[in-house]
Amino acid sequence: MEIWSLPFSPSQRAKLLSAGYTYLHSFSHLSPSALAADLDVSPQEASDVLRVVTQAGMMRKPDSIVAGAQTAWDILCEDRTMNHITTSCEDLDGILGGGISCKEITEVGGVPGIGKTQLGIQLAVNVQIPVEYGGLGGKAIYVDTEGSFMVERAFQIAESCIQDIMDKVLQTDDVGVCQENLHVNAILANIFYFRICSYTEQIAVVNYLEKFISAQKDVKIIIIDSVTFHFRQDFDDLALRTRVLSALAQKMMKLAKKFNLAVVLLNQVTTKCTDGSFQLTLALGESWSHACTNRIILYWKGNERCAYLDKSPSLPLSAAPFSVTTKGIRSVASSCKRMRTT
Repeated sequence: MEIWSLPFSPSQRAKLLSAGYTYLHSFSHLSPSALAADLDVSPQEASDVLRVVTQAGMMRKPDSIVAGAQTAWDILCEDRTMNHITTSCEDLDGILGGGISCKEITEVGGVPGIGKTQLGIQLAVNVQIPVEYGGLGGKAIYVDTEGSFMVERAFQIAESCIQDIMDKVLQTDDVGVCQENLHVNAILANIFYFRICSYTEQIAVVNYLEKFISAQKDVKIIIIDSVTFHFRQDFDDLALRTRVLSALAQKMMKLAKKFNLAVVLLNQVTTKCTDGSFQLTLALGESWSHACTNRIILYWKGNERCAYLDKSPSLPLSAAPFSVTTKGIRSVASSCKRMRTT
């Protein structure tokens, strides 16, 4: 059960969410004094909060913990029919088993300018490729924490995506139908954009997404660019940050499973000291690395961009080159003019 559904006042709910208390299990074995310190409230108010949580826990059905159990065979069948969103790069799709997987969280990290936002925008467009042309025919949610989303770039990538589809059906009788059904303005209208300016806004939006997706239907990807930014800027208490991020990851996984959609979290890099030397590593620490199903690291190999599949439950760890062109993400062999992003 989630905190937003309990009868708290708006100020109490805001304090709880800001402190990382999202689910009932967040309060396990928690004393009033500890909760009071976390929320910066009086012990009496903390006791009142715990009383509401305890009553909500007692109202839960005793068999709710086993609801939705599956057999291993069911899971295997689901995995074999899992939907993927193409990256528009054959080599990258290859190491990902066909593209970005639905029902999973995929983290994409790398140095500035390597193409993380470009990939995010590409996926927001590609998820809309109609089913009859090999896509999912879905919609996208783009949560922008840094102000890096570029609508002009999305327009450019959408135009190129439509042209790619047209090229594939050029020799068929579907060209007229394709031209009628595919429009750049329709693609842009199906990218729902949220601009986030603080970590509390980020938590609030993530908690709101379940209701939003239920109303909109057909959302097949959520992109957060980046999941890192406000959590690196606004937190001195690392234990609190870990708890808040853990709750956020649980919520995103729930959305991925419930709505059969892909969650893509873009991440920044930081330096890590190992044996006296500094190395680049993805931000948010070791504990965060367990929050995602898949992890892709983008890096430079000379003048060539590469993607390394650093974590996957079912695929071998491997690397593939990719290119950022005027058309978007493409294979390195593409004849399109390459771009160096900032």
